[in-house]
Order: sequence, then C-alpha cells, then structure tokens
Amino acid sequence: MSRTQDLIASAETHSAHNYHPLPVVVATGDGAWLTDVEGRRYLDMLAGYSALNFGHGNRRLLDAARAQLERVTLTSRAFHHDRFAAFCEQLAELCGKELVLPMNTGAEAVETAVKTARKWGYEVKGVPDGHAKIVVAANNFHGRTTTIVSFSTDHEARDHYGPYTPGFEIVPYGDLTALETAVTENTVAVLLEPIQGEAGVLVPPAGYLQGVRELTRRRNVLFMADEIQSGLGRTGRTFACEHEGVVPDVYILGKALGGGVVPVSAVVADRDVLGIFKPGEHGSTFGGNPLACAVALEVIAMLRTGEYQQRATELGEHLHAELNLLVGGAVEAVRGRGLWAGVDIAPARGTGREISEKLMERGVLVKDTHGSTIRIAPPLVIGKEDLDWGLEQLRAVLSD
Repeated sequence: MSRTQDLIASAETHSAHNYHPLPVVVATGDGAWLTDVEGRRYLDMLAGYSALNFGHGNRRLLDAARAQLERVTLTSRAFHHDRFAAFCEQLAELCGKELVLPMNTGAEAVETAVKTARKWGYEVKGVPDGHAKIVVAANNFHGRTTTIVSFSTDHEARDHYGPYTPGFEIVPYGDLTALETAVTENTVAVLLEPIQGEAGVLVPPAGYLQGVRELTRRRNVLFMADEIQSGLGRTGRTFACEHEGVVPDVYILGKALGGGVVPVSAVVADRDVLGIFKPGEHGSTFGGNPLACAVALEVIAMLRTGEYQQRATELGEHLHAELNLLVGGAVEAVRGRGLWAGVDIAPARGTGREISEKLMERGVLVKDTHGSTIRIAPPLVIGKEDLDWGLEQLRAVLSD
C-alpha cells in the first residue's frame, strides 16, 4: 500500500465522512502549486474556495504570522490588544464603512449578519419582536449551521437537520419581481451572494444588484452582501458588488481575509447598523485575535495596491476566452467573472467528479459541484504559463 493509500485509509477510519475529497494527500504548497506525499506536483485551480487568493506559502503573510506568533496570539476580547484597532480601522476603510465586527469563519459571519439584521429591525426599523423576515435566494450557500441550512435549497446540506429556524423567505436568484413581492413591512434584510459560488459560479443578470440596492433602500431594508467567496480580489474588483457600482449596507467577509493562514471573518457596516450591539450581546473568544488581525492587516495592505485585482481582471479575461472556445462541444456553458469560472460539462463526457479525477491524474486540482459542473478558481498569483498549462490539461481530458 502506498503512503497516499495508507493515509487516506486512516482518515476514512478515524474521521466523520462529511467530505468526499479527491484521493490526493497534500504535503506542501508554494504559490499556485501543491506537492503530495509521493512528491508529485499539482496545479491548484481551486485555491481553497478562494481562501487562498494570495497563494500557498505567501511570504508576506507568513512573515506577518511568524512575527505575531512570537508576540501574542490570543487575549480574548476581555482585553484590548495592539493589533485590533488598526485591523478594524483599515478594514472599515477598505469597505468604505465605519464599523467592523470580527469573527472567525464565514458561517459565523453570516450568523452574525442575521443577528445584526434582526436586532436592527426590532430596535431601529420597529418591526414587532419575533416577526422579522430575511429574504434570501434559491441555490444559495452561506454556510452549514442549523440556522443557515434552514434557508438552503440544497437537500444534502438541509435534510434531517430540522426543526428549522423560521423567518426566511426564498426567492429565485436574479428575479427582481419575485424579490419585490417577497419584501413586506416586516422584512429587515435581503441576504445575497453577488455571485453564487457553490451553485456553480452563477452571475446574476446585468442590473440585478443595482435593482436590489434600489429596492432595499426604498423599502428601508438592509442589503447584506455575502462576499465571502466573491470578495477580496477574486472577480477583478475588491468586491464583486463593484461591478455594478453597488455598495451594500453590510459586507460579510471571510476566506481570503485570513490569507489561507488563519480563519478570519467579519461583518462590516456603518454605525447606524452595527452600532446596535452593546457589550455582552454578541461575541467570540477568538474573533479579532492578535494573530488573525496581523495576517488580515497584511491582506488589506496587499489589496490596497490593486495588483491582485488587476491580475484577476487580466488573467480572468484570458481564462474565460479560452474556456468559451470549448462551449458547444464537451462544454455546455461557462459562467463567472475574473479568475473564477463554473464549467458545465456535457453529460456524455462524464460527471464533474469524473472530470475532476481525470484532471487530478494529469496534475490539476479542481472541484465539482451539482453533478456536471467543475469550478475553476486558481490563486490570483498564478502565472499565465501555469494557467495555460492547466487549461491544456482540461482540453486533453475533455477530448479523451
């Protein structure tokens, strides 16, 4: 038995089977490349679902983490620490907002946003207590906590976890008429992904986000944008909402905010929204810890240069041009923006899982979703030559 087989067998024996990973065991990473325990190299075309926008082993991020590791890593929010103020100030500035509420994981940030919207609805908008409603989109993916799966339409994520949390209404993604109909006087927020990642990188119709912004402003409802996957450079802008010139009331951030080094998430909004919280009403032991703040501060500094957004724009145009050449044959459709694409494989060529496994055999790592779709989201630091090599492997697999 190879070391790979041995490690996978051990993992299967001793871990809950809540994931179905590809049969590769990674040992090291550098930039856009990974090396497994057998010494074989792979081009990472998933980037940890955008958590690794800045690549594996990014020197700036690792140096920031190492320096902070030598000082202090955790104080809890019972005390102040010397990295917290700068983190909050600079993230707020990056978002064009006033306040930051730091958490750890993306799901925690979404839960925090849900609590924020409800509390704002009761204390500011005047919705009767217990009657707040949040409108969400079908095919959403905001996390896997019991409240979040309560408004999921993905049966694998939702089934057998009830009783479900009430207070959510689901409408079709991209349908402004349905959204308008769903909003009532008790609606406190509309929660959307500007681009739906897990659903297959679904980009809404042009003007949709602008329409959501106009509707929510007119009806005194918060627009909460889940930019956990789409934000922080992935689409060619700092935030995907920028492609339509839209600024939501609430940004929900995660994944790339921790640079793939530590989990960091945050809810960012103005004082009239996040100012509703008082001490003791919400918190997290690890949220906003010194190590997380140190790494996130470096992420913010890197985003300020615009370099990564520009790379995502230029390489993204190349990626989509090449992928669109495949449409009509082995590929049924391509969607996405920047260095982010959902590729629908013609069923006759295999499932998304089968294509992912064949690409793995050729040294390229991607991930399937919803049966026939593969997602492509390489680190923003990927070189054009490496990207072209990865696309060459995809063409070879599809023509096999």
